[in-house]
Amino acid sequence: MLVARMKFVAALLALAAFVDSSLASAVPDADELSSSSSSSSTASVAAAATASASLFSALDVLNATVGGRLKKAVPFEAPCFSILEGKHVAVDTAACAAIQSNYTDPTFRVTHFGAYMLPQWETCQSSSTSEGCLLDNSNPTNPLAIDGVNCQLGNVPPYYIEVKSVTDVQAALAFSRLTGVRLSVKNKGHDYKGRSSGKDTLNLWVTNLRSMSHSASFRPEGCVGKTYDAITTGAGVFTQDVYEFADSVNRTIIAGYHQTIGFSGGYFLGGGHSVLSPVYGLAADRVVQVKVVTPDGVYRTANECQNKDLFFALRGGGGSAFGVVIESTHLVEPLFPIQAAVLRFAPSASTDLAAWYSLMVENSYQWANDGWGGHIVGPSLIHVTPLLSNEEAKASMQPAVDFVTAHNGTVTIEQLPSYLAFFTKYVTAAQAAVGPELELGTRLLPSKFFSTPEGRTQLTALINDTLSFASPYIVAGTPWLFNTSASPGGASAVTPAWRDAIWHLSVKWQFSFDDTLAERKEGYSTLEEHIQRFRDLTPGSGAYFNEGDVYEPDHETSYWGDNYPKLLAVKRKYDPHGLLDCWQCVGWKGESDDLYQCHIKL
Repeated sequence: MLVARMKFVAALLALAAFVDSSLASAVPDADELSSSSSSSSTASVAAAATASASLFSALDVLNATVGGRLKKAVPFEAPCFSILEGKHVAVDTAACAAIQSNYTDPTFRVTHFGAYMLPQWETCQSSSTSEGCLLDNSNPTNPLAIDGVNCQLGNVPPYYIEVKSVTDVQAALAFSRLTGVRLSVKNKGHDYKGRSSGKDTLNLWVTNLRSMSHSASFRPEGCVGKTYDAITTGAGVFTQDVYEFADSVNRTIIAGYHQTIGFSGGYFLGGGHSVLSPVYGLAADRVVQVKVVTPDGVYRTANECQNKDLFFALRGGGGSAFGVVIESTHLVEPLFPIQAAVLRFAPSASTDLAAWYSLMVENSYQWANDGWGGHIVGPSLIHVTPLLSNEEAKASMQPAVDFVTAHNGTVTIEQLPSYLAFFTKYVTAAQAAVGPELELGTRLLPSKFFSTPEGRTQLTALINDTLSFASPYIVAGTPWLFNTSASPGGASAVTPAWRDAIWHLSVKWQFSFDDTLAERKEGYSTLEEHIQRFRDLTPGSGAYFNEGDVYEPDHETSYWGDNYPKLLAVKRKYDPHGLLDCWQCVGWKGESDDLYQCHIKL
């Protein structure tokens, strides 16, 4: 181990010396800058060429330092195109057929670095041509998306490291400091705001950090007399895998509503809601310990006993702003049976959907108090509760059952032996789609809009007005019954608006593969106008960092509320030079930064 560490340090020193000397020689001195415009131009071209050559040499050193795991990215859809970066190439028919057949399959996409679950973030949206390689998600074999199109890397980072160890991250941070090359971090690619991609960045792909272990008496490092029933996972563990592992040790873990979400990374960093959150809290509330490489290259352990400020920030402070997570440890619950309510109907009259949403508003306050959490998507409801018996669950859901039955729908209210049983039976078929270019606008809706007649009237009226644009997607996944005193380290960094909210509401816009820049701008602006009406209805509330509007106004308040000044102080302490940055993260440098050259500026 010591020998390996010494080799690593030596490699970094070699990298530092090489980059310092080579980049210094590439910068013209003051005398050169004062020469004629002609010679200045020649010197600039020569300097640029030298810098470029130096960078490639530095990349070779970096690759050796990380054991050959520095990779050059290619567009996910490239095998289908005959023009790649302006050059004619042969189409790989077999590889293209596999991509077309699995274009909207998350388990296929997640294995490809160049693929993102929301593929607009593979493209440079601000370009008139988008500089991407998108297929038509509604018909991936559509030749209009392929024939004669110049497939380009777009917003996908041109180089990435398949992270295997702490030292890989430390090497990338050193490389970034020494060369000025910006960094991005990707886990599984579930990203609504383009934080895990980035044109011209070096990416850290943490997907393969998949260790898992369980301890019924986990002791956070440096703590005395404190133990927790907890599961520790590497940053790249899949949500479905952690559910299955927890079930295998007779435990229940609070995680996301999708097979391929990276559980130990951006999910809990942004808060992490769950259909079990009404009873057991957000994922950020349940973190016991985080091991993270901070921007200064130090591998730190953060918990309630050491690096307490960093521990606070990592639990809901969002994105990769504070470092790169290597592993995290989370509270678990015993295995318990769960009541599942699954209701669906087909609207037959123009007023049916409005009446359904009105019923949802009328009953959701009581349902929250009964421990129900879940999703409402158009004329369907999928909810679960761990607090009721099957008889009690049926009685609680009776108003919705009566409505759906009267509209010739289907009703299932059943007890399942564990959350994994529910997830396997229902979630894999109902989870959010991947492949379409979706944009969300979201808002946390306070309890007064469900507990008072006036509030219910106001919310119902606004939803009815919104239905002509889109059916709101409702997540009943707020920590309504959870007491933050049960959270290690106390309250997490998310906006306190989460604690008084009953719903997390979103509306969406979907782009097409062939949308023009003007049409994309129009889509973002239109969505912004509709979600603004919910902001106007709920002043002082907030939004979910992981699913917020790309152009969320006053994002500091929306995502973190009064916690933002404390978070900014933590950011400046551990990253004084702003080495890590991401869109609307804590300490964000702003949309004019070159890191966001592919984000459309509205």
